Amino acid sequence: MNTATDTARVLVIGIDGVRLDLLPALDTPHLDGIARAGFLAPVQVDDETPTMSGPCWTTIVTGVGVAKHGVWANRFDGNRLDLFPDFTTRLAAECGRRTFAVGGWAPLFLARQGGPLFVAPTRLGYVAPREDTPEAWEEVDERVTADAEHLLGLDEELHAGFVYLGAVDETAHFLGCGEEYRRSIEAADRRLGRLLAAVRDRPGHAAEQWTIIVVTDHGHRDEGGHGGRSELERTAWIAASGPGLPPGAVPPALHHTDVAAHVYTALGIPPDPHWTLDGAAFHSPHRRHVGGNPPERRKLTADH
Repeated sequence: MNTATDTARVLVIGIDGVRLDLLPALDTPHLDGIARAGFLAPVQVDDETPTMSGPCWTTIVTGVGVAKHGVWANRFDGNRLDLFPDFTTRLAAECGRRTFAVGGWAPLFLARQGGPLFVAPTRLGYVAPREDTPEAWEEVDERVTADAEHLLGLDEELHAGFVYLGAVDETAHFLGCGEEYRRSIEAADRRLGRLLAAVRDRPGHAAEQWTIIVVTDHGHRDEGGHGGRSELERTAWIAASGPGLPPGAVPPALHHTDVAAHVYTALGIPPDPHWTLDGAAFHSPHRRHVGGNPPERRKLTADH
């Protein structure tokens, strides 16, 4: 990929716990638009990684698997994030890029439960839920989206950001994967639309080349819940569009570690071999799959 470093930008939106098999029946026009412009494809959580948010999100944003980053559960104690930082921290500390991360699950953003996962982006935002209910988490995601809109709208050099939306996962834990869960996924898509609009409305957007990545960490059982090895729990997905990602060209053997690797590549930063990333850019000629069996290239149909 030959994206110029002075115009390249990346936004990663993490939506927790979205089942791939339900998406075709739901009203998700913004996610569908990204899929049409690039791809949306399944990811299998590998055999070594628990189907829990802590390990999966750490793999997604660091680009390395559990054996390296050391996060095996929803407590982050004993992690090795000093050696394998998230991409917003590494870009800010080592590459001179301006980054942000914002969301509402405490160990991702605060020194709680062994966290934070996002150690030192240029800007960090956290929104605390008023209580642990699906309704309160929808409010959190509204405020997180508003904060991200504000950050994206600032007239400054912004290179990469991560937005975490957690209400879908919380709804499944409380209510299962029924109608309320489906409505929460559709609400998350509307928030995705607001974030895409904020990108388009940036003062310097005409001179910028944006890569958009949307990713989920794991699935859910019908009754709500995850952490096991069932197909519903292990099946996640990645959607992406932007420079170097032709419409309909689905990368083979996608893995969660590929997200961070693609962020660096999209910004014109060849990953340093000393980073020992386990993933590769989505259309890299050197793609490889680490851990578990590669996912099938097919469209699937209809705690933390």
